[in-house]
Amino acid sequence: MTTNKENMTGNVPSKEEIKENAIIRRVSLLTITGNVVLSAVKLFAGVAGSSGAMVSDAIHSLSDVLTTIIAFLGVHLSKKAADKEHPYGHERFECVASLLLGAILLVTGFGIGKIGLERIFAGHYETLAVPSVIALAAAFISIVSKEAMYWYTRHYARIVNSPAFMADAWHHRSDALSSVGSLIGITGAMLGFPVMDSIASVVISLFILKVSYDILKDSIAKMLDTSCGEDYEKALTTYIAAQEDVVQVDMLHSRMFGNKTYIELELQVDGNLPLREAHAIAERIHDSVEAHFSEIKHITIHLNPSTL
Repeated sequence: MTTNKENMTGNVPSKEEIKENAIIRRVSLLTITGNVVLSAVKLFAGVAGSSGAMVSDAIHSLSDVLTTIIAFLGVHLSKKAADKEHPYGHERFECVASLLLGAILLVTGFGIGKIGLERIFAGHYETLAVPSVIALAAAFISIVSKEAMYWYTRHYARIVNSPAFMADAWHHRSDALSSVGSLIGITGAMLGFPVMDSIASVVISLFILKVSYDILKDSIAKMLDTSCGEDYEKALTTYIAAQEDVVQVDMLHSRMFGNKTYIELELQVDGNLPLREAHAIAERIHDSVEAHFSEIKHITIHLNPSTL
């Protein structure tokens, strides 16, 4: 016997979905507006303060606008209800968005590192313009602003369980690290060591590449129906085995589907039970598991007759 019950609510969004959509819009609007304003400030400071590092940092912040838009679209599309063409839902749109964000970070990291290495090997540091205080102030503002955006986006990414928003949060952190590099470089140049700008850029590029790797690895794992892990499956098996009328759990498989989880379960119940009673047990376990493990979108249960 197999139960494959779905919680069908039609096209009417629940209160939780309405709340999540409001959070998604608010976070996206705030970060997009913040990045546009911050990019303008840094671009002005970079040009007025003769700082190439700050101009590059401004361009990096502009890329954050694109990544936030991608994250918003990914999360928004993932919330679409299942339809005829996509009976399992659209959660993997989040994975696609995270892959794009990871790719943008990868390109950004390589770009910053390449420019830094070229300047180091080119030499002639004495010909470089010395930045002014306005560029230094812009670097401080950028670090504080981007770190605040990181924690803000990270907080709500956890609330709505969004890999795409979490990836966007790490992009804010990478921009803050870039601004730290700019701060070090500008300070070094003002103290008579212009090569520090390029060295800091290379170091920061390595941090950005590490974040990109983590995001891409997580996204690919979720696209490939990767298991949720031995510890997770053990905890779930223990919970199910403790349910009333369950004789034994024969098999439990988990797979990640975007930011949700699917479970396939085989368990034993008394083989002498009438069909209706056995089916009612499966339905009760199905509802209990989905209620206690909110990340589980659906559990399919197959019943085996026990001879014990």
